[in-house]
Amino acid sequence: MTKFIMHGCNGAMGQVITRLAKEDPETEIVAGIDIQDNINNDYPVFTKIEECDVPADVIVDFSVAKAVDGVVDYAVSRKLPLVLCTTGLSEEQLAHVEAASKQIAILRSANMSLGVNMVFKLAALGAQVLAQAGYDIEIVEKHHNQKLDAPSGTALAIADVMNEVLHKEYVYKLDRSQERAKRGKKEIGIQSVRGGNIVGEHEVFFCGPDEVVEIKHTAYSKGIFGKGAISAAAFLKGKEPGIYTMSNVIAG
Repeated sequence: MTKFIMHGCNGAMGQVITRLAKEDPETEIVAGIDIQDNINNDYPVFTKIEECDVPADVIVDFSVAKAVDGVVDYAVSRKLPLVLCTTGLSEEQLAHVEAASKQIAILRSANMSLGVNMVFKLAALGAQVLAQAGYDIEIVEKHHNQKLDAPSGTALAIADVMNEVLHKEYVYKLDRSQERAKRGKKEIGIQSVRGGNIVGEHEVFFCGPDEVVEIKHTAYSKGIFGKGAISAAAFLKGKEPGIYTMSNVIAG
Protein backbone atom coordinates (compact mmCIF):
# COMPACT_ATOMS: atom_id res chain seq x y z
CA MET A 1 0.00 0.00 0.00
CA THR A 2 1.33 3.41 -1.00
CA LYS A 3 -0.07 6.36 0.94
CA PHE A 4 0.41 9.74 -0.64
CA ILE A 5 -0.45 13.41 -0.29
CA MET A 6 -2.04 15.02 -3.36
CA HIS A 7 -0.75 18.55 -3.93
CA GLY A 8 -3.22 20.36 -6.18
CA CYS A 9 -5.97 17.93 -5.23
CA ASN A 10 -8.88 20.10 -6.38
CA GLY A 11 -7.47 20.84 -9.81
CA ALA A 12 -8.51 18.87 -12.89
CA MET A 13 -5.66 16.35 -12.63
CA GLY A 14 -5.90 16.20 -8.85
CA GLN A 15 -9.50 15.06 -9.15
CA VAL A 16 -8.63 12.52 -11.86
CA ILE A 17 -5.97 11.03 -9.59
CA THR A 18 -8.38 11.08 -6.64
CA ARG A 19 -10.85 8.99 -8.64
CA LEU A 20 -8.20 6.56 -9.88
CA ALA A 21 -6.72 6.12 -6.40
CA LYS A 22 -10.14 5.09 -5.09
CA GLU A 23 -10.21 2.31 -7.67
CA ASP A 24 -6.68 1.11 -6.86
CA PRO A 25 -6.47 -1.16 -3.78
CA GLU A 26 -2.71 -0.58 -3.56
CA THR A 27 -2.84 3.21 -3.20
CA GLU A 28 -4.52 5.69 -0.87
CA ILE A 29 -4.60 9.48 -0.80
CA VAL A 30 -4.31 10.37 2.88
CA ALA A 31 -4.41 14.17 2.51
CA GLY A 32 -4.76 16.88 -0.09
CA ILE A 33 -3.37 20.39 -0.47
CA ASP A 34 -5.06 23.10 -2.49
CA ILE A 35 -5.64 26.84 -2.21
CA GLN A 36 -9.36 26.18 -2.59
CA ASP A 37 -11.20 23.69 -0.39
CA ASN A 38 -14.42 23.66 -2.42
CA ILE A 39 -14.72 19.95 -3.21
CA ASN A 40 -15.81 17.16 -0.89
CA ASN A 41 -13.00 14.63 -0.85
CA ASP A 42 -12.63 11.45 1.21
CA TYR A 43 -9.48 12.86 2.80
CA PRO A 44 -8.61 16.06 4.69
CA VAL A 45 -7.63 19.05 2.55
CA PHE A 46 -5.24 21.76 3.74
CA THR A 47 -5.20 25.21 2.15
CA LYS A 48 -1.73 25.90 3.56
CA ILE A 49 0.90 23.29 2.81
CA GLU A 50 2.85 23.86 6.02
CA GLU A 51 -0.22 22.84 8.05
CA CYS A 52 -0.38 19.33 6.57
CA ASP A 53 1.08 16.89 9.10
CA VAL A 54 -0.57 13.67 7.91
CA PRO A 55 1.86 10.69 7.72
CA ALA A 56 2.52 9.59 4.12
CA ASP A 57 4.99 7.70 1.92
CA VAL A 58 5.10 10.12 -1.02
CA ILE A 59 3.76 13.47 -2.18
CA VAL A 60 2.39 13.87 -5.71
CA ASP A 61 2.33 17.35 -7.23
CA PHE A 62 0.02 18.37 -10.06
CA SER A 63 -0.36 22.10 -9.51
CA VAL A 64 1.02 25.28 -11.09
CA ALA A 65 4.60 26.45 -11.53
CA LYS A 66 4.39 29.21 -8.91
CA ALA A 67 3.50 26.63 -6.24
CA VAL A 68 6.40 24.28 -6.96
CA ASP A 69 9.02 25.95 -4.76
CA GLY A 70 6.73 25.55 -1.76
CA VAL A 71 6.03 21.87 -2.34
CA VAL A 72 9.73 21.13 -2.91
CA ASP A 73 10.64 22.81 0.39
CA TYR A 74 7.82 20.96 2.15
CA ALA A 75 8.95 17.59 0.77
CA VAL A 76 12.52 18.24 1.88
CA SER A 77 11.42 19.33 5.37
CA ARG A 78 9.46 16.09 5.82
CA LYS A 79 11.92 13.88 3.92
CA LEU A 80 9.13 12.79 1.59
CA PRO A 81 9.81 11.50 -1.93
CA LEU A 82 8.19 13.82 -4.49
CA VAL A 83 6.51 13.02 -7.80
CA LEU A 84 6.72 16.36 -9.61
CA CYS A 85 4.35 16.58 -12.57
CA THR A 86 3.95 20.35 -12.91
CA THR A 87 5.45 21.83 -16.08
CA GLY A 88 6.60 25.31 -17.10
CA LEU A 89 9.32 25.59 -14.44
CA SER A 90 11.95 28.35 -14.66
CA GLU A 91 15.69 27.68 -14.70
CA GLU A 92 15.84 28.82 -11.07
CA GLN A 93 13.13 26.36 -10.11
CA LEU A 94 14.86 23.52 -11.94
CA ALA A 95 18.04 24.34 -10.01
CA HIS A 96 15.99 24.27 -6.79
CA VAL A 97 14.66 20.82 -7.70
CA GLU A 98 18.16 19.59 -8.50
CA ALA A 99 19.46 20.78 -5.14
CA ALA A 100 16.54 19.17 -3.30
CA SER A 101 17.23 15.84 -5.03
CA LYS A 102 20.41 15.59 -2.98
CA GLN A 103 18.17 15.12 0.07
CA ILE A 104 15.06 13.35 -1.23
CA ALA A 105 14.00 11.21 -4.17
CA ILE A 106 12.31 13.30 -6.88
CA LEU A 107 10.65 11.89 -9.96
CA ARG A 108 10.19 14.64 -12.51
CA SER A 109 8.56 14.11 -15.86
CA ALA A 110 7.10 16.50 -18.39
CA ASN A 111 4.54 13.81 -19.18
CA MET A 112 3.43 10.81 -17.13
CA SER A 113 2.05 8.81 -20.08
CA LEU A 114 3.68 5.53 -21.10
CA GLY A 115 2.93 6.31 -24.75
CA VAL A 116 4.55 9.74 -24.61
CA ASN A 117 7.65 8.27 -23.03
CA MET A 118 7.82 5.89 -25.98
CA VAL A 119 7.60 8.94 -28.28
CA PHE A 120 10.68 10.31 -26.50
CA LYS A 121 12.62 7.20 -27.48
CA LEU A 122 11.36 7.19 -31.08
CA ALA A 123 12.04 10.91 -31.52
CA ALA A 124 15.61 10.50 -30.27
CA LEU A 125 16.17 7.64 -32.71
CA GLY A 126 14.61 9.63 -35.55
CA ALA A 127 16.81 12.63 -34.83
CA GLN A 128 19.91 10.48 -34.68
CA VAL A 129 19.22 9.01 -38.13
CA LEU A 130 17.30 11.70 -40.05
CA ALA A 131 18.76 14.96 -38.73
CA GLN A 132 22.18 13.65 -39.65
CA ALA A 133 20.82 13.24 -43.19
CA GLY A 134 19.74 16.88 -43.30
CA TYR A 135 16.04 16.52 -42.45
CA ASP A 136 14.37 19.50 -40.78
CA ILE A 137 12.67 18.92 -37.41
CA GLU A 138 9.39 20.52 -36.36
CA ILE A 139 7.09 19.88 -33.38
CA VAL A 140 3.43 20.85 -33.19
CA GLU A 141 1.59 20.50 -29.89
CA LYS A 142 -2.12 21.04 -29.21
CA HIS A 143 -3.90 21.51 -25.88
CA HIS A 144 -7.13 22.85 -24.38
CA ASN A 145 -7.80 26.56 -24.06
CA GLN A 146 -7.19 26.60 -20.30
CA LYS A 147 -3.53 25.53 -20.46
CA LEU A 148 -1.26 28.26 -19.09
CA ASP A 149 2.17 27.43 -20.51
CA ALA A 150 3.26 27.33 -24.14
CA PRO A 151 4.95 25.43 -25.55
CA SER A 152 4.00 22.46 -23.44
CA GLY A 153 6.52 20.84 -21.15
CA THR A 154 6.15 17.66 -23.18
CA ALA A 155 7.00 19.43 -26.44
CA LEU A 156 10.12 20.89 -24.85
CA ALA A 157 11.03 17.48 -23.44
CA ILE A 158 10.74 15.92 -26.91
CA ALA A 159 12.99 18.67 -28.28
CA ASP A 160 15.45 18.10 -25.44
CA VAL A 161 15.82 14.35 -26.02
CA MET A 162 16.44 14.99 -29.72
CA ASN A 163 18.90 17.79 -29.04
CA GLU A 164 20.75 15.54 -26.61
CA VAL A 165 21.59 13.02 -29.34
CA LEU A 166 22.43 15.95 -31.66
CA HIS A 167 25.15 17.13 -29.27
CA LYS A 168 23.00 20.12 -28.21
CA GLU A 169 23.83 21.93 -31.44
CA TYR A 170 20.23 22.84 -32.28
CA VAL A 171 18.29 25.94 -31.20
CA TYR A 172 14.54 26.05 -30.54
CA LYS A 173 12.47 28.36 -32.73
CA LEU A 174 9.16 29.21 -31.04
CA ASP A 175 8.08 32.04 -33.32
CA ARG A 176 8.88 32.82 -36.96
CA SER A 177 6.62 35.86 -37.30
CA GLN A 178 9.18 38.44 -36.19
CA GLU A 179 11.72 37.83 -38.94
CA ARG A 180 11.81 37.34 -42.68
CA ALA A 181 14.45 34.68 -43.21
CA LYS A 182 14.95 31.14 -44.40
CA ARG A 183 14.82 28.33 -41.89
CA GLY A 184 18.14 27.60 -40.21
CA LYS A 185 19.63 24.16 -40.72
CA LYS A 186 20.03 23.50 -36.99
CA GLU A 187 16.63 24.54 -35.69
CA ILE A 188 13.85 22.63 -33.96
CA GLY A 189 10.64 24.51 -34.58
CA ILE A 190 7.98 24.25 -31.85
CA GLN A 191 4.47 25.54 -32.47
CA SER A 192 1.52 25.60 -30.04
CA VAL A 193 -2.24 25.35 -30.65
CA ARG A 194 -4.72 26.17 -27.87
CA GLY A 195 -8.41 25.46 -28.27
CA GLY A 196 -11.51 23.71 -27.00
CA ASN A 197 -10.96 20.76 -24.68
CA ILE A 198 -8.05 19.06 -26.48
CA VAL A 199 -6.45 16.85 -23.84
CA GLY A 200 -3.08 16.73 -25.54
CA GLU A 201 -1.58 16.02 -28.94
CA HIS A 202 2.06 16.05 -29.97
CA GLU A 203 3.46 15.59 -33.47
CA VAL A 204 7.10 15.41 -34.49
CA PHE A 205 7.92 16.00 -38.15
CA PHE A 206 11.16 15.02 -39.86
CA CYS A 207 10.97 16.84 -43.21
CA GLY A 208 13.38 15.79 -45.92
CA PRO A 209 13.61 15.81 -49.71
CA ASP A 210 10.40 14.29 -51.12
CA GLU A 211 9.27 12.71 -47.83
CA VAL A 212 8.07 13.50 -44.32
CA VAL A 213 8.28 11.13 -41.37
CA GLU A 214 5.78 11.80 -38.56
CA ILE A 215 5.58 10.58 -34.96
CA LYS A 216 2.29 11.37 -33.27
CA HIS A 217 0.73 10.84 -29.86
CA THR A 218 -2.87 11.71 -28.97
CA ALA A 219 -4.25 11.68 -25.43
CA TYR A 220 -8.00 11.06 -25.28
CA SER A 221 -8.37 11.53 -21.53
CA LYS A 222 -6.40 12.79 -18.55
CA GLY A 223 -6.60 9.28 -17.09
CA ILE A 224 -3.36 8.24 -18.81
CA PHE A 225 -1.48 10.91 -16.86
CA GLY A 226 -3.18 10.03 -13.59
CA LYS A 227 -2.35 6.34 -13.92
CA GLY A 228 1.25 7.23 -14.63
CA ALA A 229 1.43 9.49 -11.56
CA ILE A 230 0.08 6.73 -9.32
CA SER A 231 2.58 4.23 -10.76
CA ALA A 232 5.34 6.77 -10.18
CA ALA A 233 4.28 7.25 -6.55
CA ALA A 234 4.40 3.50 -5.90
CA PHE A 235 7.81 3.30 -7.59
CA LEU A 236 9.28 6.22 -5.63
CA LYS A 237 8.24 4.98 -2.18
CA GLY A 238 11.38 4.27 -0.17
CA LYS A 239 13.81 5.30 -2.93
CA GLU A 240 17.17 6.89 -2.19
CA PRO A 241 17.70 10.63 -2.91
CA GLY A 242 18.22 11.48 -6.55
CA ILE A 243 16.43 12.43 -9.77
CA TYR A 244 14.22 9.75 -11.33
CA THR A 245 12.13 9.72 -14.53
CA MET A 246 9.29 7.71 -16.01
CA SER A 247 11.93 5.66 -17.82
CA ASN A 248 12.91 4.30 -14.40
CA VAL A 249 9.28 3.43 -13.68
CA ILE A 250 8.90 1.65 -17.02
CA ALA A 251 12.11 -0.29 -16.44
CA GLY A 252 10.88 -1.28 -12.98
